[in-house]
Amino acid sequence: MIISVVTPVHPEGTAFLAEAYASLNSQELPAGWSWEWCVQEDGPDVDAAPHLPSDDPRIRISASRRGGPHVARTMAFARSTGRYVKNLDADDQLTPGALARDISVLEANPSVGWATSRVLDLLEDGTTRSFEHSDPEPGLLPKGSALDFWVQHNRPQVHPATLCVRRPLLALLGGWMALPASGDTGLLLGLDALAPGFFHSEVGLIYRKHSGQITAHPNHRAGSEWEARISLIQEHAEALRAWSAMPPQ
Repeated sequence: MIISVVTPVHPEGTAFLAEAYASLNSQELPAGWSWEWCVQEDGPDVDAAPHLPSDDPRIRISASRRGGPHVARTMAFARSTGRYVKNLDADDQLTPGALARDISVLEANPSVGWATSRVLDLLEDGTTRSFEHSDPEPGLLPKGSALDFWVQHNRPQVHPATLCVRRPLLALLGGWMALPASGDTGLLLGLDALAPGFFHSEVGLIYRKHSGQITAHPNHRAGSEWEARISLIQEHAEALRAWSAMPPQ
């Protein structure tokens, strides 16, 4: 069995790839499982290969026209073969046991469609701190609960960069929302509209905070682009929830 890890990368992100690979290479998986790493270069000028081992056949690098990280993630998904699909951004790191925990909970709970985990922010001075928002209780996240939380608090209930998803469910949604930012939040709320999730209380991701990431852009949290993104993410999730609740004809 294979779990696919998908990673979009732009030119500035290649400097972090070695650390991302080290965190992936140290993962211990359940018996009979292996991982593949689908690294997607977002544009023709990325050149990720020099930053990664050339002798690891589990690494699969490809390139596509520049479309932003969420388009690149979806292109990486298109090339993947795994039963489950795990997001790992080029500048982030998995913690020990992260993949095994995702596999275990999805294998044991067929009704659960996706899993997320606790996050630590990695600051530019090398220190870490807890994710700025409170985490939910560990365990099952009922279908629709993430959208309800979003409507009430105007932010995600869990960190979407930690998502691990069943392949058919991700295919049903067409991958990540093709937005300049927040496409992973759009995916999270779309998944929530269709299936329950699961939250691991263990830290599963070290999330690097730096000036070059898209969340540092001034349009990320304010302005007309932000308003359009947020509006579409919510409309998308509400439409999926309403459609999935319709009785069969």
